[in-house]
Amino acid sequence: MSSDQAKTLRDLRQQADARRRTDQVETPSTRVIAITSGKGGVGKTNCVANLAVELSRRGRKVLILDADLGLANVDILLGLAPNGHLGDVLSGIREIDEIILHGPEGVDLLPAASGIAEVTALSEAQKARLKMALERLREGYDTLLVDTGAGISSNVIYFAGAAQDVVVVVTPEPTALADAYAVIKVLRNRRKVRRFQLLVNQVHQVSAAEAVHERLLRVAERFLDVEINLLGHIYADSAVQRAVMEQGPLVQLYPTAPAARCFAQIAQRLDMLPPPLRDGAVDRFWDHLLTAEGAS
Repeated sequence: MSSDQAKTLRDLRQQADARRRTDQVETPSTRVIAITSGKGGVGKTNCVANLAVELSRRGRKVLILDADLGLANVDILLGLAPNGHLGDVLSGIREIDEIILHGPEGVDLLPAASGIAEVTALSEAQKARLKMALERLREGYDTLLVDTGAGISSNVIYFAGAAQDVVVVVTPEPTALADAYAVIKVLRNRRKVRRFQLLVNQVHQVSAAEAVHERLLRVAERFLDVEINLLGHIYADSAVQRAVMEQGPLVQLYPTAPAARCFAQIAQRLDMLPPPLRDGAVDRFWDHLLTAEGAS
């Protein structure tokens, strides 16, 4: 055997060993967190935008999936202008990298809502094409925030039910509380979600958030086998509306506002959540989502 051949064999062995070592190293998984609500108008999407920025500040690589099929407006809150959506990817007009928007402080946004009228309406070929496109994003992010619609429509149940963690945004209003219970009940019964994080928005004092959590927990423990944790609260704050009007994240425009400090605390708690009860990560999220049966 010549010296050149020996060198080639050594190189091949080294490459094979390197591949084996790479395969043995577990790739960091992407945490998939769905943020949902029982009714509209509780500030869910605003929570998504601000928590994404705060998680990014904590060193997370965050992608927001705008899955609010009726009122997709994360882009507005982040001051972004979409140039495509997942429908363009499905039709082959664009690659998925071309439609991702780069927002403030390293937060990326995937504008999906206007591109998929109903997840259940996709053909098997479209589902396969979508899954292949989305899996290309797996290595670029460690946190996927899914902004679902409000209520208990099939798409809300699909997106929230496919995630590893579910955050339910609620306000102290009785109707918001009743609707929050409804979405928790549906996700428990239809998608077997057993752990929820409660975010109480628009409160004037901490005790109000604790009272909402206590009321919801008391009913859930009686009729549902679920775990509901109080993730935190957001103070009612006039700066929130000012930030919305200025089309930018509150935590960036008014970082010293009381509500902004709340978002920072909640992001820290999100970052320290216990391991998810549901298996897998972003690839399993797409599997759950695209292979889900009817929500009824």
